[in-house]
Amino acid sequence: MKVTETPASVPSNAARGVISKAGYGEYFVHRTGHSIDRELHGSGPHLDNFETADERALVPGVGFSVEPGVYLPGRFGMRSEINVFMAETGPLVTPSRPQTELFLV
Repeated sequence: MKVTETPASVPSNAARGVISKAGYGEYFVHRTGHSIDRELHGSGPHLDNFETADERALVPGVGFSVEPGVYLPGRFGMRSEINVFMAETGPLVTPSRPQTELFLV
C-alpha cells in the first residue's frame, strides 16, 4: 500500500467537522495536533487549519499527535489524544485501542 501525501490541514478539517456537526465547533479553540520528532518537538507538519493552515504533507517518517478538544467556558474542558507515526505501509496509531477511562483533573 502506498501512503498518499495528505496535507496536514485535511485531518484537522475532518476533526473540526465532527465537532462542529455535534454543535461544539466554537469551543474547539486550538490546533488539532502537532508534529512529534525524535530531536525537536513541533518541527514538522501540524494538524492545523485553525492557527496556521499547515499544508505540509503527512509523509512516511512523520510523527504527529491528534488531540482535539472542547472547552466550555466556566464549566469544563475535554481533550482526547492519540499519536500517529506515518510508516511506509500506512499510519501506526498509539494507543492501538480507544481509551475508555476518563480522568478528572
